[in-house]
Amino acid sequence: MSRLGSLGARLYRGEVGYDFIGKRKIWYGISILITITAVVALAVSHLNMGIEFKGGAVFTTPSTSATVAQAEESAVSASGHQAIVQKLGNGKLRIQIAEVDLAKSDAIKAELAKDLKVPEEKINADLVGPSWGEQIANKAWTGLGVFMILVVIYLAIAFEWRMAIAALVALIHDITITVGVYALVGFEVTPGTVIGLLTILGYSLYDTVVVFDSLKEGTKGITKQTRWTYSEIANRSINGTLVRSINTTVVALLPVAGLLFIGGGVLGAGMLNDISLSLFVGLAAGAYSSIFIATPLVADLKERDPQMKALKKRILAKRAAAAAKGESAEDEQPYEDDVVGDPAPAAAVVGQRQQPPRGHGRTSGNRR
Repeated sequence: MSRLGSLGARLYRGEVGYDFIGKRKIWYGISILITITAVVALAVSHLNMGIEFKGGAVFTTPSTSATVAQAEESAVSASGHQAIVQKLGNGKLRIQIAEVDLAKSDAIKAELAKDLKVPEEKINADLVGPSWGEQIANKAWTGLGVFMILVVIYLAIAFEWRMAIAALVALIHDITITVGVYALVGFEVTPGTVIGLLTILGYSLYDTVVVFDSLKEGTKGITKQTRWTYSEIANRSINGTLVRSINTTVVALLPVAGLLFIGGGVLGAGMLNDISLSLFVGLAAGAYSSIFIATPLVADLKERDPQMKALKKRILAKRAAAAAKGESAEDEQPYEDDVVGDPAPAAAVVGQRQQPPRGHGRTSGNRR
């Protein structure tokens, strides 16, 4: 068995683990810092909206010896606006200029033909109105709103309202970070970007639901025992699905990284950046939020429940009494819906003494 597979099995059984929940304030602080940076970047730099949203013209030239820099300089001189130039196959150039109307496009076309030394009639000009991009944006916002509502309703029914709130916060967290990165790097926002943003919501939610499902199973009958607090079981749920989340995220990121760094960076296929950057950042943020934000937030909300408060108080009192006698407070049988037979071995948890047992079925022996 590979080292990663062996580690995953040991994490699942509770033999090793990391105290994610106990260090949740650190993760909250990191997320708040990243989110503030994203919001500031968005307020200062703003998003570089494509011509689909601002309106403009796209000029495609025939094969030419002119460089991208020469074409960009000519386009800026002719239009008075910033231009985006991409080199296509066979020496062709794609020149994109925002906020250009029909009356001005002919003059720009003639100027480009003169500067780039190509026949004017062979330059293809396409005009795009801002209303089309506005319709896309409105539909995207509508789709996002409907998605969020359905997610909250589903999670509230399938799990509970605390998990629904935590998942919603995680989704907003992922979208904010992704949009902030776009503002920081200055990548153009196109309909492809919108598609990418909507796509990452599903990936982000997938990892979160996997952990939530494990947490739901692990907390059945939790108030019938005095061994484990809700936060400790939540921590075990994260550790038990950690390797699976890492594997899923890495496998998803590899092809997206190929599109972004090789297709968009090395090969210069700039249009791939529209969707690949949003997918890359969103997938990474989604994996982070499902582990470090969503589940710790559920634990925080759940620990405010009077039943969980009372349970935690009983557990801490029992542990203190056992410690005073030099005994272990974990010697009782596992509670209902836990593993058959002996409890799971003590976990070597960083910052946490032991993880709760995992599994389902009837226990052997009587509970104390």
